[in-house]
Amino acid sequence: MGFKIIIPARFGSSRLPGKPLLDIAGKPMIQHVFERASESDATDIIIATDDDRIAKAAEKFGADVCYTSDTHRSGTDRLAEVVQKRNFSEEDIIINVQGDEPCLPALLINQVAADLAQFKQADMASLFSRIKQEKQVFDPNVVKVVMDYQGYALYFSRAPIPWMRDHFDQSSALPPELPHYRHIGLYGYRAGFLKQYAQLSPCLLETEESLEQLRVLFHGKKIHMSEALINAGHGVDTEADLVEVRRLLTQ
Repeated sequence: MGFKIIIPARFGSSRLPGKPLLDIAGKPMIQHVFERASESDATDIIIATDDDRIAKAAEKFGADVCYTSDTHRSGTDRLAEVVQKRNFSEEDIIINVQGDEPCLPALLINQVAADLAQFKQADMASLFSRIKQEKQVFDPNVVKVVMDYQGYALYFSRAPIPWMRDHFDQSSALPPELPHYRHIGLYGYRAGFLKQYAQLSPCLLETEESLEQLRVLFHGKKIHMSEALINAGHGVDTEADLVEVRRLLTQ
């Protein structure tokens, strides 16, 4: 099964400006992400950016770079432009590997591609893992997901979902009878859907939660979720994350 990877990368980040170019163990973060992507079964890997600094850094380590508009509201919008520019087939499977995931295992990239190929009714595919620490349920940086009986996403939120009224009013401990799941921000799409996505209007839920996948659900599209086969590794959202990833990759 062939699939393509697009890595959206922008310089402006509210918490960590210039994040793709931050040094980790002697390499810019975007290079680590590219190397993890290269370990997958992808036939093509493209870095999509609107910034000359990121493009020049990517070209130095041999990456294929596609320049995109600087007006995109989300990484998915950026991917949609690449799909149009490169004239991909409607059925091509595209994996969105976030530019701040330098520890992402290639196995999970392959898993998302295989999941989307299997579930023909899904417009997108993504991953989740079970939350085992109480503090993560209440951490807005940890995105939660709830799913139906077939594994299709019902909703994503930075808030604790599902909210167990009788339990959480009394305790913050995780109830064993109802698992809580963390969304892992690795997405697969069919190229044809990405072309549609570019035409979908943003919704208030997406804006307020700052979660672009909510636009997909709002417009009645389907995201199939599967449980990650292994740990997704440490992403970089905060300064503390950066310190930890530097420690891990230096080792």
